[in-house]
Amino acid sequence: MSCRQTVCFPRFPIPLFLLFLFPAPPAGTIHMEAIESHSEFSCEPIRLRMCQDLPYNTTFMPNLLNHYDQQTAALAMEPFHPVVNLVCSPDLRMFLCALYAPVCVVYGQVSLPCRALCQRAKEDCHRLMEIFGLTWPDGMECSRFPDCDEPYPRREDLRKGSEPTDRSSLTVQRDYGFWCPRELKIEPELGYSFMGRKDCSAPCPSMYFSQQEVTFTRYFIGVTSIVCLSATLFTFLTFLIDVTRFRYPERPIIFYAVCYVMVSLVFFLGFLLEDTVACNTVNHMTFKTSTITQGSHNKACTLFFMILYFFTMAGSMWWVILTITWFLAAVPKWGSEAIEKKALLFHAVAWGLPGALTVALLALNKIEGDGISGVCFIGLYDIDALRWFVLAPLCLNVAVGVSLLLVGIVALNRVRMEIPLEKENQTKLVKFMIRMGVFSVLYLVPLLTVIGCYVYEHTYRSVWETTWMEENCRRYHIPCPYKVSQTSQPSMALFLVKYLMMLVVGIPSAFWVASKKTCFEWASFLHGRRRKDGVNESRQVLQEQPDLAQSLLREPNTPIIRKSRGTSTQGTSTHASSTHLAVLDDLDESKPSSVHSKVSYHGSLRRARDDRCASDAVIYRGVEQRSFHGSTPRLDHPLSTHGSQRDVTEAPPPLITHGSTASEGRVADNDGTSA
Repeated sequence: MSCRQTVCFPRFPIPLFLLFLFPAPPAGTIHMEAIESHSEFSCEPIRLRMCQDLPYNTTFMPNLLNHYDQQTAALAMEPFHPVVNLVCSPDLRMFLCALYAPVCVVYGQVSLPCRALCQRAKEDCHRLMEIFGLTWPDGMECSRFPDCDEPYPRREDLRKGSEPTDRSSLTVQRDYGFWCPRELKIEPELGYSFMGRKDCSAPCPSMYFSQQEVTFTRYFIGVTSIVCLSATLFTFLTFLIDVTRFRYPERPIIFYAVCYVMVSLVFFLGFLLEDTVACNTVNHMTFKTSTITQGSHNKACTLFFMILYFFTMAGSMWWVILTITWFLAAVPKWGSEAIEKKALLFHAVAWGLPGALTVALLALNKIEGDGISGVCFIGLYDIDALRWFVLAPLCLNVAVGVSLLLVGIVALNRVRMEIPLEKENQTKLVKFMIRMGVFSVLYLVPLLTVIGCYVYEHTYRSVWETTWMEENCRRYHIPCPYKVSQTSQPSMALFLVKYLMMLVVGIPSAFWVASKKTCFEWASFLHGRRRKDGVNESRQVLQEQPDLAQSLLREPNTPIIRKSRGTSTQGTSTHASSTHLAVLDDLDESKPSSVHSKVSYHGSLRRARDDRCASDAVIYRGVEQRSFHGSTPRLDHPLSTHGSQRDVTEAPPPLITHGSTASEGRVADNDGTSA
């Protein structure tokens, strides 16, 4: 039986090892779809020592086993040298050369050896290969070759053969794409991928920068992480000193600070551990160099990724929620209690969405080590993960937050311009608007800079990789890029700015708590005293604003009803103004006789109303006259349970009386009727 098998390539053929994925038909021509282009096809002289003195002397690369040059093919043939030298089969040498250095025929065609040639070589050398510890490779299984019995090469192949274009060159320049070098190969079960090649990983610590540049960047990140950790931790500890001070709409700033405490802590640990977490160790026995960690098989790297990615996204979400609470306080005039009722929903969104994204990335196995900073993140080498899991959420959060922030600022400015406020309240409102604007700018500028760095990386990543291939192809013995039109290397300043802004974005939380009140609280805390807290200034300004509809619909001469400046943030109303409360606090903290004066006052009031006897009235008047010059005038007592929920405008005029000494109070009690 005689047949001839010719495989015809399209103009842009795929790697030839795919020929062996499926058994060839017994005869005819096989047409395959193009996947990877070769920009040039030419014959080159055979340099393999085993394949000298054959009926043909030209070959082409990549060969049938997908070796991209003859040097790689020679390394792969070395285990077969002892078997070939012992001449276990007259067909083995020719069969091996047909695979490792196939005959070069016309462009677009390659000739395969017959199945009978493979079977004879395998049967004759099977036992001898076992002695040398060799196994027949899967890529050389005889069932993958055409069912024929002809010598190799065929006469038709020799007539169609062409002369080599450059006899002095070892290889011919072609666009092979990226071939993973042996030093960067990874076990298949780990699921690594690099530059589109499976079972491959990027070199560590960096494929772009020298060791000196990497060391400088690590120390820069370490110092910046310490600064960010100090600022955010100071914000959180200030909140712990007095948890009632920061309530909604300011409360999200505290959770925002907590998120960046964790982010800066992870970067600081990465600085301490250097590349022990982000990189795989060197294995000299298998010629493996240090490579970037990928996937979830490294538990420490997985933990670093989960904390860093989760809290980075959560910090961005808490800033959006902060703008939402400001919007609710400024536009629909929600109070602190009304906003606080939505706290459970805020926490569900702020922690739930980043948690879902983190779980999705763990399932997709998208974790990548960062050899420069020593942490693990995503999108460092995978552009798709960078696009959908980093850039898209951050850009969406910025768009939503800025929109709500602008609407809130415009609403507060309308309140300031259209509604007549007291000069003090107007000054506080302007101050609050300035603080809100400055805080937002301090947050948005670093975040937008980080997004810009990510976009720049996303745009030029392929150019950087091509440049790296061109500079390291000879070092790693891989095909060099063919006809590179553009080369570029990333700037170290770009990465320094990116890492700086990723950490600086957490520092604005310290700006919000930076005030004299914070200094007093820390001083009291360090001296073991607790300072009484007043109403938060920004929340007080929002609560003191008169109702917009009331101000617009009121009569010209009708006074505007305002909330009391002493209104509690827990929603408890009172008749007393801030002046009343200050007087009561002074009286409560003064002399012990104030207790008796209160009893004297209430007892005298009851006796005066009942008018039971003239002697009681005389005693009351005598006590009042004696205490006129030595006590502080009191207003209606705010602790009374009568009418405590009435509006301040409906309260009756307060009855003014005066305190008394302890002895006078006892006289009044003895003369009066027991309550």
